[in-house]
Amino acid sequence: MHKRTLFLAILFFVCVFSASASAWPPGDTTARDSSIEKIAGFIKKISFGGVFQARYTGSLVRDVDVNGMHQPNAEEVVRNSFSIKRARLQAKAQVSDRFTAAVLINLAEFSGDTKGKVLENAYISYRWNDAVNFTVGQFRPSFGLEDLYPVDIIQSMDFSNQYAAFGSNGWQSFQIGVSMFGSFNQDSKIPMKYAVSVVNGNNRNQPSDNDNGKLGTARLEFGEMNKLSLGLNGGFGAVKRQRVYALGVDVSGVIPLAPKWDLQLQSEYKQGNNHQLYYALPDSIRGGEGVGRYIMDGIYVLPNLRYKISYHKLTSIEFSMRYEYFDENKKHNGAIRQSYIPMISLAFLKDYGGRIQLGMQIDQYNKDIPGTKTHNSNLLIVQVQCRF
Repeated sequence: MHKRTLFLAILFFVCVFSASASAWPPGDTTARDSSIEKIAGFIKKISFGGVFQARYTGSLVRDVDVNGMHQPNAEEVVRNSFSIKRARLQAKAQVSDRFTAAVLINLAEFSGDTKGKVLENAYISYRWNDAVNFTVGQFRPSFGLEDLYPVDIIQSMDFSNQYAAFGSNGWQSFQIGVSMFGSFNQDSKIPMKYAVSVVNGNNRNQPSDNDNGKLGTARLEFGEMNKLSLGLNGGFGAVKRQRVYALGVDVSGVIPLAPKWDLQLQSEYKQGNNHQLYYALPDSIRGGEGVGRYIMDGIYVLPNLRYKISYHKLTSIEFSMRYEYFDENKKHNGAIRQSYIPMISLAFLKDYGGRIQLGMQIDQYNKDIPGTKTHNSNLLIVQVQCRF
């Protein structure tokens, strides 16, 4: 009975295909060509890209490994290693003049625990006009300068410590939710951009929210990032029925020094509740205090001196030095971290299509905690990058 049904179904589809093919006159291929053009037009609107980053890391501190972990009693401390930092693939489809869909994955994260990782962007965007746009899915809500750049074009070895901390608390990095954004006065001397987002706040690749609270963020940006811009960021929400907040301000700009020289400057300050730390502590340590007593704040300054050159495929030579101060628990005499990251990089092709970076990550704490990453360290990093 099943074989007969399958045969009839195949025969039916063959007949339908034959009938549709004969619907076009033998000498008239206009309709067929039109259909093919529509399919080809759709395929042409799908773009693929990605980035590959490989690095060599060496620890210059005897008891600290390549991950910054202090291991005083280890038989052998791994102080140098080759690794794949990122192997990202992105697909973006322009479905119509208003709808766009995008997916971004990082295959390098298959080397470890993949829970809550691998998938980074997965969203749909709808464009109404320049002033009103929507994004739904998993994306990076705009809550600072670093949310506006992919990691492969930043002027340092990696994102800041504050970005990592505010990301783990749900304000930055990849989150699941909805966003509205747009721009105004693009032809004026002071253009303005805005972004408003509501997210679950429990980070990426989660089946659902882990409580009924949501995090709301807003950003206003005045000026142009390639000249001078000011960003104001604010956020509030609830985590496990306790109110939380975050705020920040950032400044960026480019100062031309000579025809081939310019100085790029970026700086950010942020403050907010560290509810990730609060709920990770046992009740005996919290002592009945609310999340409002757990505050993190930090500031960084990142100058980048760029010399534009045109020598074969080499486009620029850059020198940067990021300084960052970050306190993850300022009201409880927490560990204060100061980071110095000098870097020199050679950029090839357009938009860092190729890049060689040599830098150091020097972390200094006001107090060391043996056997943890909260310990003074000094890492030498050589990184090679290719964007496609």
